[in-house]
Amino acid sequence: MRRLAIGVLVLSLVLFYAVPIMAQEDAPTVLEISTRYPAQVIEPGQNISISLDIRNGGDSPQIVYLDMKELPADWKATFRGGGRIIKAVYVKPDREVSVDLRLEQPENVEPGTYRFVVEAKSDVAQAELPIELTVQEKLPPKLEFTVELPKLRGTATTSFRFKATLKNDGDEDLTVNLQADAPEGFEVAFKPSFGSQEVTSLPVKANSSKSLDIEVRVPRNTPAGEYPINVIAVGGDAEASLNLAVQITGRADLSVTAPEGRLSANAYVGQDTPLKVIVQNLGTAPARNVEMSATEPAGWKVEFEPKRIDQIPPGQQVEITARVRPADKAVAGDYMVTIRASADGGVSDSTDFRITVLTSTMWGVVGVGLIAVAVIIVGLAVMRFGRR
Repeated sequence: MRRLAIGVLVLSLVLFYAVPIMAQEDAPTVLEISTRYPAQVIEPGQNISISLDIRNGGDSPQIVYLDMKELPADWKATFRGGGRIIKAVYVKPDREVSVDLRLEQPENVEPGTYRFVVEAKSDVAQAELPIELTVQEKLPPKLEFTVELPKLRGTATTSFRFKATLKNDGDEDLTVNLQADAPEGFEVAFKPSFGSQEVTSLPVKANSSKSLDIEVRVPRNTPAGEYPINVIAVGGDAEASLNLAVQITGRADLSVTAPEGRLSANAYVGQDTPLKVIVQNLGTAPARNVEMSATEPAGWKVEFEPKRIDQIPPGQQVEITARVRPADKAVAGDYMVTIRASADGGVSDSTDFRITVLTSTMWGVVGVGLIAVAVIIVGLAVMRFGRR
């Protein structure tokens, strides 16, 4: 019986002290102090304001006094609220109040990490918040230039677009000027990504980056080969560069014209009129399987000699004869005939020729004869009836 009584007494004492302890662990925090950025990096001589949040988790209002429990030597700390220096804040139950902690560096501060501890205390609770400031020299200006694909391939008619990123690794905002060193005749343009406006400079904030497109256009007659392009970004004392390249593949480029650029001719009804046509290859690759065709008025016929050309080398030309025959019922006037040259790879060109249809010389002689006969008949009639 005695042992049982002692056991009951011990168990009672355990429960008596355990329940309050558990309740205390589950109880909400009565007073809390916090900040969004408890560790920051600043420059020598730079003063800083840190926003502090004071929260009352209790059931009654609290007047909370603020003080610095730890403050490095020669540093100054003040609490500010409502535009004034304050010592305490009034916090309603289950509410939060924000104040600013202003920290001022001493003269000739040494680079390093400094620890601060803010103390908040009321009649019923207290809380602490450690803060860390690292004082370091400002990073010098530094630019970094990167590109997704430094070499692109296409024809002389391709618009080459490089996707690049310009990064400012320094602690100062920079205005960066953009330059390009490209072969003669090449056009290089800079555009911010998702924009169409060309720029020659752009702002890049400290420790941030900008995306931009570098567009390169080359002359149509650029020979096949690889061409280097050097892009330079300069901002203050910082400089970065990109080595780009475009690889031009050969492509035919047809042009249809006429000797001396004359794009007109005369034709007669019922007769073939030879029309000289020049087909040139202005591209950098041979034009293969060149076919000649025409779009002519209804009833007309256009035949080519030759109709097909196996190949026209780059920079070369071929003379072709187009025989144009107007329709039998065509009346005198101007007509349009389109002559087209097409080659493999979808390469083609066309030119309009103005064809003037004239009356046949035979009908002219017949007309003159009829006029002469009419004059004679009129003359005889006058002579005969004039005597009466």
